[in-house]
Amino acid sequence: MVQVLTDSVDGRKYWNKLKQRLKAEGNESVTNCHQLKLLASDGKKYKTDVADLEQLFRLVQSVPSKKVEPVKQWLAQLGSQRIDQMIDPELTFQMAVEDYRRQGYSDKWINERMRSIEMRKELTDEWKRSGITEQRDFAILTNVLTQAWSGMTTRQYATTEYSRQSNPTTMEESKRIAREGGEVARDARKTIEKRLGRTVISSEKASDYLRPIEDTESES
Repeated sequence: MVQVLTDSVDGRKYWNKLKQRLKAEGNESVTNCHQLKLLASDGKKYKTDVADLEQLFRLVQSVPSKKVEPVKQWLAQLGSQRIDQMIDPELTFQMAVEDYRRQGYSDKWINERMRSIEMRKELTDEWKRSGITEQRDFAILTNVLTQAWSGMTTRQYATTEYSRQSNPTTMEESKRIAREGGEVARDARKTIEKRLGRTVISSEKASDYLRPIEDTESES
């Protein structure tokens, strides 16, 4: 990364000097960089400093280069947008809609996606209230609910209300309620399907709602 941004002949040497300076300044991003053996241009593997995305962005801010300036401006813009979103949370939803449109998703898919996010948040808030805090536990409960309902799509409203009424206090109680809530939703699905004479489970997926690339480009 340093070599690309600085056009340095020896990116490793430039990085070593930059790393020393940043360490002297007390930069935690450099301190937390780890080394892995990566394949070099000579075909051999050497211990190489690696960093995650947050660390890389921090290092970008420390590199004096014309190539880096656009990235710095972009990071400043993102920071400003994030502060605006903290002041007005509705902007977060507007940004999400714009991002999905930029990726080419149709308005129909975006509306369904935003509704499902709202449903998911309502359910996870209820789980948090009952004492569930670990992401792994959220995943387990979601899986239990999904398997009980259809094995394909999570339907959460019934489980949320059932949890509020039952007031679980342990992971096992929450699992039981998630399963029973999923069974309620499954029974409701079967009743609807019997009346309609067809299944309500769709084979549609997110990619089905992506608009053709030429349509997205012409709109831009």
